[in-house]
Amino acid sequence: MVRLSLPRAVAHPVRLLPLTFLVLIFVGTLLLLLPFARAGEENPSFMAAFFTSTSAVTVTGLASVDTATYWTPVGQGIILALVEIGGLGIVALATLLGVFIGGRLGLRTRLVAQADFHVPTLGEVRPLFARIVATMVLFQLVTWIVLTLRLKGEYFDSWGQSLWHGLFYAVMAFNNAGFALESDSLVGYAGDGLIILPVSIAVFVGAMGFPVLAELRSRWRTPKKWTIHTRLTVWGSLGLLVVAVVLFMAVEWTNDDTLGQLPFWHRVVTGIEAGVMPRSGGFNSFDWGAVRPESLDVATVMMFIGGGSASTAGGIKVTTFLLLAYVIMAELRGDPDVTVGRRSISSATIRQALTIALLAVMLVITSTWLVLTMTGLSYGDVLFECTSAFATVGLSTGITPDLPWNAQLVLIVLMFVGRVGTITAASAFVVRSRVRRYTLPEERPIIG
Repeated sequence: MVRLSLPRAVAHPVRLLPLTFLVLIFVGTLLLLLPFARAGEENPSFMAAFFTSTSAVTVTGLASVDTATYWTPVGQGIILALVEIGGLGIVALATLLGVFIGGRLGLRTRLVAQADFHVPTLGEVRPLFARIVATMVLFQLVTWIVLTLRLKGEYFDSWGQSLWHGLFYAVMAFNNAGFALESDSLVGYAGDGLIILPVSIAVFVGAMGFPVLAELRSRWRTPKKWTIHTRLTVWGSLGLLVVAVVLFMAVEWTNDDTLGQLPFWHRVVTGIEAGVMPRSGGFNSFDWGAVRPESLDVATVMMFIGGGSASTAGGIKVTTFLLLAYVIMAELRGDPDVTVGRRSISSATIRQALTIALLAVMLVITSTWLVLTMTGLSYGDVLFECTSAFATVGLSTGITPDLPWNAQLVLIVLMFVGRVGTITAASAFVVRSRVRRYTLPEERPIIG
């Protein structure tokens, strides 16, 4: 029997990971190009299908066309499937097939999964993926039921429409993708706590990361026993949420275009949504193009930070952000080591955090400059758009459909790199690590 195998240079786990996402994007584009995926008499355009497929696979949610009117229910179903697969990860899906069908995992498959979900040891891959599936199914099922009941009781007459909308938003929320079945996203549900809050909770939980959720399942009552990663992710996410909500409500409370004309409870619900969605959700029940510049700046920072590692969220990740804060504190105090709690952080981890942050800054600034030269739009809108694409958030001030094809290509690259990860994407071409047998003389250049 002839066995097909990839070339060694391509089959390396770090290179195979981006390749699998590229293949899925290509397949999704082909499916969306089929005539039955496009509403109306015209065939889907290539750029619309390519952009939508990339946005779905990378669980971003940015849309160059109106999802509600451009795609048929079949096309919307394709988008939902791409988001679900992208959220779980192509590599996770292949691993699950190996577990439940093949009965065992190959070493290469486990290595690829380890690269995607940052599993500390190879032995933890199999039980982790079992928990991933159980967690995704549980949270999406609960969210689906809650949303369906509310939609049937308040907005739709038929169970079929309520079930479809509830399922679509449950999948999009937990996978942190901002696609919507209404042209104005969640504006029609603005202030409805039984819609906005379940969606926001699903987004927040999905952005925590599967390793954190797995640990919380068994140790949620004993925070002192949490790992450093879980502590940073949980407390950092809650802290950033509080800061974002407070700042948004303080700035927008009197803005008649956002919160100013809403009842008190609706303001609170919208404020919570505005604190959650920039971390990676992408839904909106108000116009982000109408917020004040201060709120736009806060949201841009929150998008850049993102959610938890090994989650459906993008950005540099909250653990990276907090580790860099600890590095700064250690330097200001004159401490020889960087410590978090009673644990010291290795220099390799610090270098990785610095690399991720600096690569992200470079990518966002460069892409912002490129889009500015291609469009002539305002700097704030373009920076917000590019940060949203890189952080796979999906929020927009409304400029996405009006961008030219070359600017949309820039966003496509940003979404892909943001999903695969800056380190993985950069390391895909440099997979060999060298061990130096000697140490060079040390010299200290002037800093600052």
